[in-house]
Amino acid sequence: MLTDLRIEGLGVIAESTIEFHPGMTAVTGETGAGKTMVVSSLGLLMGTRADSGVVRRGSRRALVEGRFTNTEHVAARVDEAGGSVEDDELLLARQVSSAGRSRAFIGGAQGPVATLADVAGELATIHGQSEQIRLGTSERQREVLDRFCGPVHAKALTAYRADFERRHALAAELDELVTRGQERAREQDLLRFGLEEIAAVDPQPGEDTALDAEASRLQAVDDLRRMAETAATNLSGSVDGFDDAPGAVGLFGQARKAMEQAEGLDPAAATIAQQLREAGFLLQEAAAQVSGYLADLDADPLRLEAIAERRSALAGLTRKYGTTIDEVLDWARSSAERLTALSGSEERIDELRGELALLDGSLASQAGKLTAARTAAGARLSEAVQGELAALAMPHARLGFDLKPLPHLSAHGAEQVQITFAANPGLAAAPLGKVASGGELSRVRLALEVVLADADAGEAPGVHTCVFDEVDAGVGGAVAVEIGRRLAMLAKHCQVIVVTHLAQVAAFADAHLVVSKSTNGEVTVSDLKQVTGEERLAELARMMGGIGSSDSSLAHARELMEAAGQA
Repeated sequence: MLTDLRIEGLGVIAESTIEFHPGMTAVTGETGAGKTMVVSSLGLLMGTRADSGVVRRGSRRALVEGRFTNTEHVAARVDEAGGSVEDDELLLARQVSSAGRSRAFIGGAQGPVATLADVAGELATIHGQSEQIRLGTSERQREVLDRFCGPVHAKALTAYRADFERRHALAAELDELVTRGQERAREQDLLRFGLEEIAAVDPQPGEDTALDAEASRLQAVDDLRRMAETAATNLSGSVDGFDDAPGAVGLFGQARKAMEQAEGLDPAAATIAQQLREAGFLLQEAAAQVSGYLADLDADPLRLEAIAERRSALAGLTRKYGTTIDEVLDWARSSAERLTALSGSEERIDELRGELALLDGSLASQAGKLTAARTAAGARLSEAVQGELAALAMPHARLGFDLKPLPHLSAHGAEQVQITFAANPGLAAAPLGKVASGGELSRVRLALEVVLADADAGEAPGVHTCVFDEVDAGVGGAVAVEIGRRLAMLAKHCQVIVVTHLAQVAAFADAHLVVSKSTNGEVTVSDLKQVTGEERLAELARMMGGIGSSDSSLAHARELMEAAGQA
């Protein structure tokens, strides 16, 4: 429920704060006083497009702030937007600069105008000329009928939409798999060829590196032998037995023996003798290793040829699948996994077709139930609305809900919903948006809201705010009284704000706001204030075309208030 509205720098309103209460509030005033600014300000909170033209002349910006209560149902959405609901109160704001830039605030946090519109749309609805035009669309007409069908239908429709969206996703996946069938087949062939080629060579991890090292060793065997012989000679002496020159091992042995002898004469030599013994063991081991290395250095032309052939085979793989054999093996592993996934696509296609067949059957069954619910509800809603239209001086009006089957199921069911309307006897019913005048659409809109409010009577009263602008356009007399009465009935279930120029409508309001303007010849200023008692009677008298302060016009206004039950 809207509790207060602050307007600053908007149109002819310099600054004004309006307090609203539960029930029905009428907003009246002379033509041009700025009554529509109230609706325009609420429209800004609802996310309507704004430009610099709405900013009051001489102001830097236009600002609209609305405070709402009973906002538990939008608290999660506000939290997602970064705002907060404090003590069940939510502040929404819209600011438009003189340069045309717009900013939106939800619960104290700045956010997109679209988010503001989403949140405000859950709290209030504006029924003006644009909404009457929207009522002429099939989409809006279906929403009206679905709302009347009740919560069980709403739950069934939600489940149907979830299944429909799932079917859409599965169908898209299937189409992708089938469409890319040839591409997958080509990829499978390439992967199989590569894996077979690698398997035929059967490379081992690190094999290319090991073969490179072995080939280098075999190719340099003569040089290696010469180097090893030199090392062996220097360590062990002559290797062919013709040279009596001692090697490093023999010389080192002589040094060790000398220090061992010295050790017997001088304990100080013991440490040196021990170091020479330890070093002697290492030197002997190194000499043995050199000898063994030399013995293994045999030229093997056949082995070198075999290595060359193997390296050539491995090079064929590294040219295609990786710079090293380890990379080739990595490619083989990932390609095998990819091939498995591609091979499973055919199984997935069969699986998807099975799931879609089941979903199609389920959706057809669900859509049939939705159609049955809409058909039954449409008959009841038509009858109830026709009763309301009769009270609004349209006794012969006929309104119905035509359910036209669609060639394929949609996200909303199996049919298109269209409201048909005929205002007078003898006229064939035709689509509402094509045959109803503006005044007739206004009354149909009001009749629908009254009936739907009765259907929603189980909801907490006053939670939603309904704003009516021009709902009484083109009517007067007894019809205007009935419009006022039905707005008052609607106000039992929600907060109603109506901008009107008819006293018969304003008389039914629980609160009455008057917009007045003043000018100094250069600047025009509008203001709003609540009127009660004699001030309200004077305003009603003025609206009826009388003189506000005359006894007869005041008496007429008092009679009207009494008839409306507000005296």
